[in-house]
Amino acid sequence: MLTDGTSRHSSVMWSNKGDRFVYSSTQRNGSDYDLYICDPKNPAKAKRVLENNGYWMTADWSPDDKKLLVNNYISINETYYHILDIDSGKLYQINPTDKKIAYGSALWSKDGKGVFITSDEGSEFLRLKYYDIAKRKFTDLTTEIPWDVQSIELNEQGDKLTFTTNADGTGKLYMLNTQTMQYHPVSGIPAGQISGLDFHPDGNRLALEINTSRSPGDIYVLNLNTNALEQWTYSEVGGLNTGLFNEPELIHYETFDTVDGNPRKIPAFYYKPSRKTGPYPVLIMIHGGPEGQFLPYFSPVFQYYLNEMGIAVLAPNVRGSSGYGKSYLLLDNGYKREDSVKDIGKLLDWIDQQKDLDSSKVVVYGGSYGGYMVLASMIHYNDRIACGIESVGISNFVTFLENTKPYRRNLRRQEYGDESDPEMRKFLLDISPTTNAHKITKPMLIAQGLNDPRVPASESEQVVSIIRKNGGDVLYVLAKDEGHGFSKKSNRDYYSNSIVLFLEKYLLGNND
Repeated sequence: MLTDGTSRHSSVMWSNKGDRFVYSSTQRNGSDYDLYICDPKNPAKAKRVLENNGYWMTADWSPDDKKLLVNNYISINETYYHILDIDSGKLYQINPTDKKIAYGSALWSKDGKGVFITSDEGSEFLRLKYYDIAKRKFTDLTTEIPWDVQSIELNEQGDKLTFTTNADGTGKLYMLNTQTMQYHPVSGIPAGQISGLDFHPDGNRLALEINTSRSPGDIYVLNLNTNALEQWTYSEVGGLNTGLFNEPELIHYETFDTVDGNPRKIPAFYYKPSRKTGPYPVLIMIHGGPEGQFLPYFSPVFQYYLNEMGIAVLAPNVRGSSGYGKSYLLLDNGYKREDSVKDIGKLLDWIDQQKDLDSSKVVVYGGSYGGYMVLASMIHYNDRIACGIESVGISNFVTFLENTKPYRRNLRRQEYGDESDPEMRKFLLDISPTTNAHKITKPMLIAQGLNDPRVPASESEQVVSIIRKNGGDVLYVLAKDEGHGFSKKSNRDYYSNSIVLFLEKYLLGNND
């Protein structure tokens, strides 16, 4: 055991030399994240190198291991990067400003003279920039890419930098020459999600993980001299023919408001069954976050719904989702909370217009914040939804903010509002599912981990109690050895099977 075993620890990163590592920890007061450096041979003498309020993480060690590139995360829209001198404790802020700026990935250049960093300053999206430390000046590098730059990685020689973008839900790979600062897209990469970037020590090969709708995450190696891509791993799929798996179509449907005089459009991924004829029952998958984004990763569960049950799947990225610009991200904050629920209502309108879809058989499904969205959808559109499935969902914003772990409260208040403000408290109570649960008359399946530090089990239990008191039909699955979601295979299998039985009975009408 290297730490106290009770506090929350994160952001672990080894030094370049490999003799020590830095990590974030709440051990001082349970709510603020300080930074510690630890020699694994003597963990009892871990040194606290930064003590401050808020959520602090490490992005990178300087090449000489004398400084740290650290990040003070306020919210997804507001971040502050600093350079920390380890010996003196001096903290130097990069780009001090009164503006709220979101920063993403950051890496030290190999000569130690600058930092490669992503930022949305002056843009809707996270652009790759180079920060010259001596000149205190940024240079924009990806102004022509209208999407977020996500992962970045440097080779050991420092002459090549690779980065990925999130282009409307699909990963794209690029290579940049750090001498000329010119970049180009890498061709021949399968369409999907890209992660795990790692250069070979020779600097001429790049390992990456590629995950698609038809294949689990597998490791590939890209030869940068020949552009040849070699697959190194072949994930187990139980002997199934993944060529028969369905790939989603990216659609955009009109919602209730406008942008520059034109209807705003919400992106969604549409999975259509291929083995059965329509009209199909529909499962609406609502992601959590709320600043999350649904991405079409490999999902054996989705394929089961599609190919074995004949259920179509729609996964919308309603307003407030990441990946579509900072203005879109802010559209559901504070008093705008239920605008995202209206986006689900407009998706129901879109379903009504599709000949291949059965609007009388629609289920909403989501977890965490997506669980709140399920409950809210069941309240606002009870007459248009056959049933609902939610796990670890928020049922009352005030009790959630008061009972979530201290290290998360201020972060969540940035998104939902401060429940200690009387006006905001009243608003949060008014829109909370517990206040309106009497409007839910359709069957529900609710699941919860008893030891959840994020959304306490009391959130599920109080809404289950209210629905049952009102005579509603709700099935409750409580895992006593789980936290925020189900991690253990036995529990995941039990929950997945429960969902299938629930769908067969309440969506498909199979009562046997």
